Amino acid sequence: MSKITSISTYQPPYTLQQTNAEELTKELFHAKIPKLERYLKVFENGGIETRHFCVPPEWHRTNHSFEERNDLYIELATQYSVEVIQACLQNEAFLHSPISPKDIDAIIFVSSTGISTPSIDARVMNQLPFSDRLKRIPLWGLGCAGGAAGVSRAYDFCRAHPEAKVLVVCVELCSLTFQPNDFSKSNLIGASLFADGAACILVCGDEVNIAVKKSTPTIIGTGSKWMPDSENVMGWNIKNNGLHVVFQKSIPAIITNWLGPFIEQFLLEHELYSEQLNHFIAHPGGKKVLTAYEDTLYLASQKTDISREILKYHGNMSSPTVLYVLEQFMLNEGQVEDTGLLVALGPGFCAEAVLLKWRE
Repeated sequence: MSKITSISTYQPPYTLQQTNAEELTKELFHAKIPKLERYLKVFENGGIETRHFCVPPEWHRTNHSFEERNDLYIELATQYSVEVIQACLQNEAFLHSPISPKDIDAIIFVSSTGISTPSIDARVMNQLPFSDRLKRIPLWGLGCAGGAAGVSRAYDFCRAHPEAKVLVVCVELCSLTFQPNDFSKSNLIGASLFADGAACILVCGDEVNIAVKKSTPTIIGTGSKWMPDSENVMGWNIKNNGLHVVFQKSIPAIITNWLGPFIEQFLLEHELYSEQLNHFIAHPGGKKVLTAYEDTLYLASQKTDISREILKYHGNMSSPTVLYVLEQFMLNEGQVEDTGLLVALGPGFCAEAVLLKWRE
């Protein structure tokens, strides 16, 4: 069983209060969207107070080409990846001594908010002393499910290579995808919800012996679920000026009717019921999404408190968000023999589940 040995997150430099984000959106869309005041209530009702961005608010007052957005994505995603990797490999909250990048065997790079070939991990390798034999596994297009999927793929890799040390790096710069000339409801919801962030975890195989300072989670098993003919539930429409967000309002209902049975079956495969979970580590896709999790899995509202806190102070950062939630459980919550379930949803439409057990 693979172990999550260290974790780190990164806060981009520009912090925006939700009230200020609402005012900026109102300024940009004034007289362009009928009944705008009614739609702007999503800013007030979403459970978000602050978000963090890679560009200042005034950046959105001018138009930017897809090329300009993507060039900035490549530059900043590389920079944030370097910083969050270094923080993870030197995290004194978990590690007795730092780990060198040259000792890492594989890197899983997760992102969906920009395009880069070679992928960002190759650019990071020019700035940190990784081995030139490092195995690179970039994942693109999984959106909000990407963080959980990255954990799952690291587990798969470590099962095949029990001596391996694997980094999962998630970086999303959602603010660079905002479209000031897209007057759709999906774009308004995205403007009220999305933010920027980066996270990194270190997953080690069974034969790796790294001393840690506290109990950290072992990965017991993983599960994936895909919904046929659901491409239009969530994702991007790619147009000449960039990425345009796609949302269906049916997502909370999908959680209740489709995700619930999958999670129940997944837990039964491990001889568990949802009532036996000590920790529910949910990607906070939004306030309604968390409520849907509680309803379908019969969870007390306290089980999603940490997810709500991350949503409140960071918004939805897409793939890294669930790792921000996991970080708080690893720092404060997990006790030996606790069981946790990490869950995220994304385009496809898909779900990723990771069963965790805290060990010495």
